Amino acid sequence: MGGPSDHRASRKPPERGLPALPAGRSVAGQVFLLQVVVVVLLVVAAVVELLVQARHDSEQEARNRSVAVATTFASSPGIAAALESPDPTAVLQPRAEQARRLSGVDFIVVTDRQGIRYTHPKPDRIGKKFVGDIGPALRGQVVTESIVGTIGPLVQANVPVLDDRGRVVGIVSSGITIAKVSGAVNDQLPVLLGFAAGVLALATAGTWLIARRLTRQTRGLGPVEMTRMYEHHDAVLHAVREGVLILDGDRRLLLANDEARRLLDLPADAEGRPVTGLGLEERACELLASGRDATDEVLPAGERLLVLNNRHTDRNGGPPGSVATLRDATELRALSGRAETARTRLRLLYDASMGIGTTLDITRTAEELAQVAVPRFADYVTVDLAVRVLRGDEPLAGPSVEMRRVAVSGVRDDHPLYPTGHPLLFVPSSPQAAGIVSGRAVLEPRLADSPGWQAQDPERGARVVGFGIHSLICAPLSARGVLLGMVNFWRSQAPEPFDEEDLSLAEELAARAAVCVDNARRYTREHAMAVTLQHSLLPRELPQLTALDAAYRYLPAQAGVGGDWFDVLPLPGARVALVVGDVVGHGLHAAATMGRLRTAVHNFSTLDLPPDELLGHLDELVGRIDLNDSGPTGDGAAPAGTTVAGATCLYAVYDPVTGTCAVARAGHLLPAVVHPDGTVEFPDVPAGPPLGLGGLPFEAVELTLPEGSSLVLYTDGLVEDRDRDIDEGLELLRRSLSEAGRDPEQTCRDVFKAMLPARPSDDIALLVARTRVLNPAHVADWDVPGDPAAVSGVRAAVQRQLAAWGLEELSFTTELLLSELITNAIRYGAEPIQVRLILDRVLICEVSDAGSTSPHLRYAAATDEGGRGLFLVSQFAERWGTRYTPEGKVIWAEQQVR
Repeated sequence: MGGPSDHRASRKPPERGLPALPAGRSVAGQVFLLQVVVVVLLVVAAVVELLVQARHDSEQEARNRSVAVATTFASSPGIAAALESPDPTAVLQPRAEQARRLSGVDFIVVTDRQGIRYTHPKPDRIGKKFVGDIGPALRGQVVTESIVGTIGPLVQANVPVLDDRGRVVGIVSSGITIAKVSGAVNDQLPVLLGFAAGVLALATAGTWLIARRLTRQTRGLGPVEMTRMYEHHDAVLHAVREGVLILDGDRRLLLANDEARRLLDLPADAEGRPVTGLGLEERACELLASGRDATDEVLPAGERLLVLNNRHTDRNGGPPGSVATLRDATELRALSGRAETARTRLRLLYDASMGIGTTLDITRTAEELAQVAVPRFADYVTVDLAVRVLRGDEPLAGPSVEMRRVAVSGVRDDHPLYPTGHPLLFVPSSPQAAGIVSGRAVLEPRLADSPGWQAQDPERGARVVGFGIHSLICAPLSARGVLLGMVNFWRSQAPEPFDEEDLSLAEELAARAAVCVDNARRYTREHAMAVTLQHSLLPRELPQLTALDAAYRYLPAQAGVGGDWFDVLPLPGARVALVVGDVVGHGLHAAATMGRLRTAVHNFSTLDLPPDELLGHLDELVGRIDLNDSGPTGDGAAPAGTTVAGATCLYAVYDPVTGTCAVARAGHLLPAVVHPDGTVEFPDVPAGPPLGLGGLPFEAVELTLPEGSSLVLYTDGLVEDRDRDIDEGLELLRRSLSEAGRDPEQTCRDVFKAMLPARPSDDIALLVARTRVLNPAHVADWDVPGDPAAVSGVRAAVQRQLAAWGLEELSFTTELLLSELITNAIRYGAEPIQVRLILDRVLICEVSDAGSTSPHLRYAAATDEGGRGLFLVSQFAERWGTRYTPEGKVIWAEQQVR
């Protein structure tokens, strides 16, 4: 004989394909059939009721329409008069047919009092007897009747026609077939039947799903089989040595086996109570109340340690809730504690990797190391760095390393440890010195029993111990085998001292921090070198000039030294050149490139070239530098970041004699001109390409600057920032410069105050030059004919002018210089020839002609008759030279004025 298990074994799962219907002998099958029958009856009843209601509504609609049409036609003007006319049919037949077509009825018939038709849709029936009861209509009543006529079942209305005196003179009958009125319902009947079929199918499908779920939940078992199954399950549930908890969707306890009651110490009436009211431990209560899935989660429960698994019961269509299983794992407590400690330390190392070295500042890096370890690892942390490291230098090897405390962090601020900035030199017996010598972290578990540590500072050591600090780990900060400093971890609040595991963690923290400190040190060194190089390449002070009064400001970027530069260069003829430029990039290369460009401009300025020609030569030089510097390296690759192309430059030459300024720019920002009345403009100077790109010539423009005007040159770091675009910056610069009457120094201060960003991301260079015009009384010029005999007359005129200036002591040398220069111009140049004297800080003699050939200094042989004139000029003049103009050339010589 087979038991329930035999029956369950005999049931095979259905084949894959269409789902099987529930068996009719099961409760699920019977419920399914009953619900299907009920749904069918309800659908049929609804369809029948709908049809009956539609039939009734159709007849009522036919009566209403027939009465309305007949009444309207009978009451229309002229009907009564037409009935009394000689030929009523001629008048009424067209009107009746028109009204019939417009109203949609099947007929409108007009009869006399005897029932003889005057109108009919079929003309052959006019004059014949009306079919219907006209008696009530002759008595003045409106009557409707349902009849079956030649056109089928219909409803007709008979309405009397009254004359002016209220007498019945005729009858109007209007009729419409039932089929015409019910046509809309008949058209919708297939839709209604289809809808009914859909409802039937949907209800049947829902009933099948419910029956199928019931079949799945009962496993197809009969009542006896289900009883036996639950008895077996209950016996197993309470016999296993694993706790089982079943909770419903509201987190109430439905079932707890004996083991669960024992492990959790549940009360006798626990079932039915919410899980939060069972007195469980906080973590266990939180997990069970949340209903989240858990796998082998270790939870405390009194003196026990439980391993809990939690799963939802509604994953496969089951009821809402969860099932939790519990195992006693008290023996895993120690292992769990060690795992938690390891997890905490790994988290600390991860946070150290993310939190240390966020900047390239040495002090900030040391502070981050101290902050990340407090209070998770130590109660106090101090960081001491070698003095040379703080300067960016390589530290010296050896046990005696001079250090300085740079970071202190702790749980309290009133500790007796050395403050930041305190110099340190560790005694040989101290644990710090032992760590420096060995290169390994040193553990001092009990400071009160450590005479070597106390020997560093006995008085302070006693205060530290008295404060409660009782344990110490000293870990050296070493990178690339070089000692950078020392980090000290102090413990005071936890009663247990540091142990060997703490020692390894301290070494790991120190190793990670040392790399960051070394990176910051190397950056500090490179930054200091770049700043030093840049400052050495920039002008230390501006020259004293008659042509203008100048002031400047330079501010390097906080992220790194850039390549912004400026210069003020005296030129012959009392003129002065103003230069500002910007090199792409930051760092040593940018600073070195800036120095190369500044030197090149210095050299080109000695040739006294116009601004556009000077930029052309500078552009060609940059191209050659890039070609030489960016060639293949030893491994066949070009070094990155060594190109100069893209640098910008603006070059201006101001002449105080004429008050004009020639300006040209290579990709640089427009200069600003502040007029004496405070008006600010950005003159339209053609923008040439940045240096090194080539391909296009540069173009210079000549500006006329009234005396007292200010020419403002700047780099893009002043007007462009991550918080504002360049147009906004230029407008802000315009407003900052608009105040009149300020000297260049005050202008620089005001502009920086108004425009300086909080953290400049690029270098900023600002050069402000206020113009002066040379006194016309200090300039004299003469036109010289192309005749050697005219030289004596010019010498005499020059002698008189020097006497007027009080420079008689320079008459001899000046006459000698001009004689040689004028003679050369007459002999080798071309007319017109002109002589000009300029009295500035020096006496300038200029001889200009229309020739393009320049004289050259040479040594004349003893037998040569000529060739000594320029030699005499070079000997008597402080400086001399040649510059070319659009009209020819100018040979000039300078003498010191005592």
